Amino acid sequence: MLHALRLAERGLGNVYPNPAVGAVIVKDGVVAGRGWTARGGRPHAETVALAQAGDSAKGATLYVTLEPCAHLGKTPPCTEAIIKSGIKHVVAACTDPNPLVAGKGFAQLRASGIEVTEKVCEAAALKLNEGFFSVIKRKRPFVALKLATSLDGKIAAASGESQWITSHASRSMGHHLRAQHDAILTGSGTVLHDNPQLTCRLPGREKDSPQRVVIDSHLKIPADARIFPAWLFTSEAAFKKYKGRECVFAVEKEGSNLSLKKILEKLAEEGITRLLVEAGSGLSSAFIEQNLVNRIYWFRAPLVIGEKGMSAIKGNDLPLSALQRYMLQEVQEIGEDILEIYEFNRA
Repeated sequence: MLHALRLAERGLGNVYPNPAVGAVIVKDGVVAGRGWTARGGRPHAETVALAQAGDSAKGATLYVTLEPCAHLGKTPPCTEAIIKSGIKHVVAACTDPNPLVAGKGFAQLRASGIEVTEKVCEAAALKLNEGFFSVIKRKRPFVALKLATSLDGKIAAASGESQWITSHASRSMGHHLRAQHDAILTGSGTVLHDNPQLTCRLPGREKDSPQRVVIDSHLKIPADARIFPAWLFTSEAAFKKYKGRECVFAVEKEGSNLSLKKILEKLAEEGITRLLVEAGSGLSSAFIEQNLVNRIYWFRAPLVIGEKGMSAIKGNDLPLSALQRYMLQEVQEIGEDILEIYEFNRA
């Protein structure tokens, strides 16, 4: 199952709206076939592994990281292929919460005489597809916020200089994070100031760049910005006046700003399950203040900029009792920098 989970990780960032699944077929102690969800979400991992195993699948055990689908979608149900293959035992990590499946896959397999073992490495499988589960349960993607700062939490010097606070190693890790997410979101201010690409530029992984998303309330971004092609979220007033770009979504306001919750809901409707936020202090602060961040990747460089520098997070007037506490999950040395990973888990 651990091998199947590692295979599943290969699909992160490029299989949405489907979950990233891994499958391994074992017979007589030998791996007869293996597979993971292909780019775009199909073929499914089980189908790939069964094709590789061929006749060896008969009497074998299938290890799969998520309950096999039991409904007819754009492809036939995986349960049908498993039953026809002669697999005698299916070991699964977790149940698929999709109402179209939700235990039906296991029921079909058992009804056909196949032994089914559930909840093997379940915690790891749930974490692997936290974005897919978030969309089903909360109707919005799993949100990760990336920050790259000095030790005292600054993203720029008093002069506005910001390139580069963190090391090349940290920036490479940042590109890896981009590749593992379906979409990356920033604000129009960042685009106008830095003109970023927000792509994955690791050698050989350029095709793994996430869908780029910009919150642009007044549609100020020039047409030649390097962020394009991107999805734009704007106000209803600006949307009515503007024509020319296809991927523009109108979102209602919440106070003086666009509703982040509505933006997340729309991204979920478009199939996005894992969202990485790389933005300025205003937008980053808004996501945190509204308790919309599930994970923080905080890269800290070994330098102190001082109080006149620009803070990564703006201050607010909330009392301590109203502030969400994140749990430190991991600390890594990235070149000369430190990466701290914090999580906020919701039921």
